[in-house]
Amino acid sequence: MRIVSLLSVVLFVLGSCNSQKNAIGTSIEMKDIEIQYEANTRGFYNKLVLKNATISSTNDREGKENPIVQKISDADWNALKDEINKLDLENLTNLKAPTEKRFYDGAAIANLKIIYNGKIYQSSDFDHGFPPMQIKRVVEMINLLFKPEV
Repeated sequence: MRIVSLLSVVLFVLGSCNSQKNAIGTSIEMKDIEIQYEANTRGFYNKLVLKNATISSTNDREGKENPIVQKISDADWNALKDEINKLDLENLTNLKAPTEKRFYDGAAIANLKIIYNGKIYQSSDFDHGFPPMQIKRVVEMINLLFKPEV
């Protein structure tokens, strides 16, 4: 009886250690991340960069003009963190675009790039406004976070 009890306790402790390890391993620290969303055609270019609870936007392909920088609220930053943590970064490049309007100038070509701990995770190209389902919520949030000055 003691052996069964001891074995149960050991298995319980080992199981809880493994579940904690998995949770820590999948949680992304937002202070160590840079997120880039880029959309362009022949006559249109927009790049959004999110880092350190700020978002910057530029329409300059060459990067000569200073981007417009805006602060992101803590609530929005944490909501974005929650969505980023749901992503499978390793398979980001394998996502298939749901539409192909970019092939005939029906939509801007877009992609999502996440730089985390020095490693770059980049999606394949997709139509601006029609991202793959797995990253749709993240892309929508990124585009909503930047509020153009009127």
